[in-house]
Amino acid sequence: MSPLDRREFLRYCALGLGALVSGPVLTACRPRPSPTPVPGPSPTSPPASPTPSSRAPSPSPAPSATPTVAPEYPHLAVARGGEPEDLVRRAINALGGMGRFVRPGDDVIIKPNICVAYHTYEYAATTNPWVVGALVRMCYEAGARRVRVMDRPFGGTPEEAYARSGIADQVRAAGGEMEVMARLKFVQTEIPEGLDLRRCAIYEDILKADVVINVPIAKHHSLARLTLGMKNLMGTIWDRPAMHRNLGQRLADLTARIHPTLTVVDAVRILTAHGPTGGNLDDVRKLDTVIASPDIVAADAFAATLFGLRPEDLDYVRAGAAMGLGRADLENLHIAEV
Repeated sequence: MSPLDRREFLRYCALGLGALVSGPVLTACRPRPSPTPVPGPSPTSPPASPTPSSRAPSPSPAPSATPTVAPEYPHLAVARGGEPEDLVRRAINALGGMGRFVRPGDDVIIKPNICVAYHTYEYAATTNPWVVGALVRMCYEAGARRVRVMDRPFGGTPEEAYARSGIADQVRAAGGEMEVMARLKFVQTEIPEGLDLRRCAIYEDILKADVVINVPIAKHHSLARLTLGMKNLMGTIWDRPAMHRNLGQRLADLTARIHPTLTVVDAVRILTAHGPTGGNLDDVRKLDTVIASPDIVAADAFAATLFGLRPEDLDYVRAGAAMGLGRADLENLHIAEV
């Protein structure tokens, strides 16, 4: 090999060795690209908390499931002919059962009419005791945690009126409690929807209860014409005389604030005259009837017909319907006769 060829050979060897060494070194000095992040939950993120609710929401159906159609219940149910407890059960079962209104763990207050301490239930001045007892029993069957029964009599002491009416015995036999409405528990309460009565002292536990069941006896009243569901709510307030001015509208205003979950009108016996206290058995008519509805206006509207009156004959029914508290157009309601 010539000197020139040898030099060329050595130069080519030097260039090749440099390429072999510098390649890996230069590659190692280049910045490495960051890896593409993989979508997914952050391990430090807490799970979402459920939305607070007083009632547990029903589970959502699977996407492929057929949507559940809510059953259509009657607006009102009327049971006729039978013993009081049987009448109550038939009427409420026609509305879907007590479980539609009372849920497990509920605190329930039942408000009958126990206005006086000097007549037994036969005189139709106070609610039938077996109607009240049946309601207490049905509430517990539906899972109620506590069931109390109460009213504020204007004739005699509460204890005397509770005993004389026969209601105390039936409530205790069914496992319920009779409560005397203490003065300290009547609290001044705003009535935002009221048109005339904007504020009054209402029994606080009535406002706080999970369920209020209103159980009037259907009877004559010298001022209101009839005592029914809306009129029976006067027993939840302290200053009753103040209600007598513009009574119809004020009863509707009070109903807007309390609005019972269920109204059950006791028409086992009705008082046709000399109400609200009665005292003459000649004024009593036995009908063996119970009316039940979640719509207090509809219940009162139908009960008026038992006395030969129309719904519009009662000021408080007209006022309640006008305020949208319920319906009085009986001809358009779904009424179950059982």
